Amino acid sequence: MAPFRIALFAAAALSLAAPAQAADKVTFLTSWFAQAEHGGFYQAKAAGLYDKENLDVTIKMGGPQVNAMQLLLGGEADVMMGYDFQVLSGVAKGLPVTTIAASFQKDLQGMMTHDDIKDLGDLKGKTILVATAGRTTWWPWLKSRFGYTDDQTQPYTFNLQPFFADKNIAQQSYPSSEPFQAIEKGVPAKFFLFADYGYPPYGTTFVTTTKFVTERSDVARRFVKASMEGWKSYLKGDPGPANKLIQADNRDMSDAQIAFGIKRLNELQIVDGGDAKTMGIGIITEARWKATYDLMVSSDLLPKDTDWHKGFTTQYVKDLKIMW
Repeated sequence: MAPFRIALFAAAALSLAAPAQAADKVTFLTSWFAQAEHGGFYQAKAAGLYDKENLDVTIKMGGPQVNAMQLLLGGEADVMMGYDFQVLSGVAKGLPVTTIAASFQKDLQGMMTHDDIKDLGDLKGKTILVATAGRTTWWPWLKSRFGYTDDQTQPYTFNLQPFFADKNIAQQSYPSSEPFQAIEKGVPAKFFLFADYGYPPYGTTFVTTTKFVTERSDVARRFVKASMEGWKSYLKGDPGPANKLIQADNRDMSDAQIAFGIKRLNELQIVDGGDAKTMGIGIITEARWKATYDLMVSSDLLPKDTDWHKGFTTQYVKDLKIMW
């Protein structure tokens, strides 16, 4: 046999024998039980978008007893679903964490009121139910923005009965949670999203460690890309594949609840609003982070000398340009 043919056959045999490159493993930790607000990640897994990027992604649910930051820093998760206040507070304490993308251009926090309220400014003198965590995040902003006072507040215990029983009460809310319960109860209610009034933090961010960004930068890039393609597919395509996985993880999540969540995410332009309209979904900007830093400093929630630039990097989203 001619030498060149022997070489050709040998090369072919070697290529057939060589094992496929193993997929890079990524463990992603959510902030709560599986729901429509996590749909993009579940869609990326169910529709093979992570596979396409040669990623083997495990999605772990968070919950009320889960300390996500501790698990991230302890190596139990590679990326977690985070929040700007949480990250900047961590940076101030010297924690090696950073944000690499944002699922939501608008934070989901808002207020549910009875149907006689026309605007958030109408809540002066009303009783407002606020959970403990809200007092060190959005409540100082609300007080400054609308002139509310601390003596208006009562604790929110995640029980909606006080709201249903008293038309003088307003309460903190997410767009697809408490309003859905009000609909089921037949109680007319309105929802006001704080972001639409200038509240600056992003929502459902991708938070990881500086070590992950340094040592596995290409994995981070592929994870962000596939996840944001998952969000586009979930909200603009067929969400069925993701919904099956969501309900497998969280059997309390009904079809109606998921459908309502998807509807509200689209109506409020949570993923595709703001800068995402021109810069692509997943985008984060220095201007928005500076606004959140300024808010936290002015509310005495963050030391002024915090190096807030450490809280984020735009390298994975500035050129991504996944458009709606």
